[in-house]
Amino acid sequence: MSDKIERNHLDRQAAVYLRQSTIKQVHEHRESTARQYALQERAKELGWSAERVDVIDEDLGQSGASTQRRSGFQRLAEDIAHGRVGAIFALEVSRLARSSADWHRLLELCGLADVVIADEQAVYTPRDFNDRLLLGLKGTMSEAELYWMRLRLQGGKLNKARRGELFFVPPAGYEWNAATRRFRLDPDEQVQRAVRLVFERFRLDASAYGVTRYFAQHGLEMPSRSINTRALRWVPARQTLIISMLHNPIYAGAYVFGRHESRLGFVDGQLRTRTRTLSQEAWRTCIRNHHPAYISWDEFMANQKKLRDNRTKPETPDRRGAARAGSGVLQGLLLCGRCGHRMSTRYCGTRARATYICLPHVGHGACWSVSAPAIDHAVSHLFLAVIQPPELELSLAVLREAEHQASAVDRQWKLRLERLRYEAQLAERRYKAIDPDHRVVARTLEREWNDKLVEIEQVEHEYQDLRRRAKIDLSDEDRARILSLAKDLPAVWQAKATTNAERKNLLRLVVREVTVSPIDVPARLTRVQVLWETGAVSDITVVRNDKYTAQTTSAQALAIIRELYLTKKKDDGEIAAELNRRGLRTGQDRAWDMFGVQRARYRESIYRPSPKARRPPDRRSDGLYSVHAVAARAGVKPAVIRYWARTGAFEPVAHEGPGRSHWFKLDTEALDRLQRLAAQYAQRRLPGSQDHRRAGRRRRGQESQDHDASAGPIGQLDAAPSRRADSTSRRPLS
Repeated sequence: MSDKIERNHLDRQAAVYLRQSTIKQVHEHRESTARQYALQERAKELGWSAERVDVIDEDLGQSGASTQRRSGFQRLAEDIAHGRVGAIFALEVSRLARSSADWHRLLELCGLADVVIADEQAVYTPRDFNDRLLLGLKGTMSEAELYWMRLRLQGGKLNKARRGELFFVPPAGYEWNAATRRFRLDPDEQVQRAVRLVFERFRLDASAYGVTRYFAQHGLEMPSRSINTRALRWVPARQTLIISMLHNPIYAGAYVFGRHESRLGFVDGQLRTRTRTLSQEAWRTCIRNHHPAYISWDEFMANQKKLRDNRTKPETPDRRGAARAGSGVLQGLLLCGRCGHRMSTRYCGTRARATYICLPHVGHGACWSVSAPAIDHAVSHLFLAVIQPPELELSLAVLREAEHQASAVDRQWKLRLERLRYEAQLAERRYKAIDPDHRVVARTLEREWNDKLVEIEQVEHEYQDLRRRAKIDLSDEDRARILSLAKDLPAVWQAKATTNAERKNLLRLVVREVTVSPIDVPARLTRVQVLWETGAVSDITVVRNDKYTAQTTSAQALAIIRELYLTKKKDDGEIAAELNRRGLRTGQDRAWDMFGVQRARYRESIYRPSPKARRPPDRRSDGLYSVHAVAARAGVKPAVIRYWARTGAFEPVAHEGPGRSHWFKLDTEALDRLQRLAAQYAQRRLPGSQDHRRAGRRRRGQESQDHDASAGPIGQLDAAPSRRADSTSRRPLS
């Protein structure tokens, strides 16, 4: 018995603490485990009875670098603090702690509770300065030993990685060849085709979300390999899985080690391991052309650039972002001509009308904003006029791409069915190999076989349904339609099947940036400068309407409607098709249809004379003029003349009753009044007159006080037409 062990130590328990770093060490280094359990005998030799020896072995297989997940060490510290332990037995200091901080806290606790520490050679008293100094040195050397071991192991690991021979779990699409110490392509054809399809779709969609959406729409699954079990399983496509594949350089044939770094840090006040992705310059090892590749290294780098550009964050205002589903086709391409900042897209109202707005500093207000439809239409028209690819080459390329995409989807489904049929056959063989009288096992195998058959039937139904919906098999009619559409890029651009994201990607192929600047004098215009990928610049101007006339039909569209309806005698459906073919949109930024053309004609009074209708002559024999004649003289629509007649602003001389014609006398006084009314009406309909409502109220108030009997009706009428015209554009006089 040691002279450092006293009676008060023997009255308390002797704690025998066991620890080994990993489960592998517990199974393979059994001699170390046996030596630690043998410390019970040493405790008995030093005076403790068998019932007072407590063996703490919960931490076998736990690292001593920290106290986390070491429940045995935490229980030991709690027993020491409550005075239940008189001595601690451990094989060496490193069994108790590999951290100087944890070791010195334990020594401080043992010193306060008067607990001795014993190993195979000696007994130490933490209250004694010399023993405390020796124990401190041993703890420091134990921590240094851990660092030296880690340094040697990491050095050997890094040296092996520099040769490209270090094994780690391969991603889906690869296997590790132990003979050559290289990655090789997965022999499963379905896995290879799924991986190749991911990169093919990213070339077209240019976003990970687009690839995920494509897989989901066609009911395709993705291969995923578990890091823990190394087993390959098929899962629904997830955006995180697609992004990890696009960021992984292994698919480009490069062996890379050290892409991630793990460090201890505080997360929400708790000490946790934090993993961060290192930049390409900080990779420990990068060996190109190391194994077979799915894509080239240049394509991999281009994909990284696309993924970086798709991130839209306040700290990266120079990035355009991925093409999204909004109607603003210039999203991400616009630069403010005033301050040079990138403009963002906002969607307002129940119809999600797009507006481009410049916000150079968040929280400090907008620089300026502009309605999107007019600018989108101008740039789209310029794009369609500039892009004129060779028709034959483009048609054949589009047809080949459509057939390739359809065959890729069809092949994936066939491979999936082939895999399920194999699994069903395997389940059938297992069932037939068992003794049928052994019903306990036979029932389970029979159920597994039946489940596989049900799954095959369900997948076949889904496959047939997809073939009908997604046109996997292209007919001759489909091929002819694809060829015709490939020759007509405006028709493809305006097609309902073409999404806004696809239009944006088409535009980004040839357009680098678009700069917009407001022009207020001499008219409200927007200057649009298009910078093409070739370096050329196109400069155009677009009329900038105010909020009262932003949704009116364009003059170009009205001119086409008038020409086709009156001159060429086209019906409304044919006119709508022609407007859509020319890339024109309605005032609400929608595609034209028969009813939209009809409403536009009614607003503009565009009618063909009916063979049954009897229009009165412009002038009667007694010298009176009809409504149409007066309207032609004033330069307004007949509905305006009828309104003036109804309200008394320009009274007719003769009226044949409700629904009948008005007749006017155009003498000098009447012509002067007509000219004055027409000038007032034209002034109020000018775009950009923002204060017309306030001016109308002031005029009405003034005229209501000093008008005479003859001018009174005119004063009451002056503001009425302009009030309706500025509030809506659904009626000709509004």
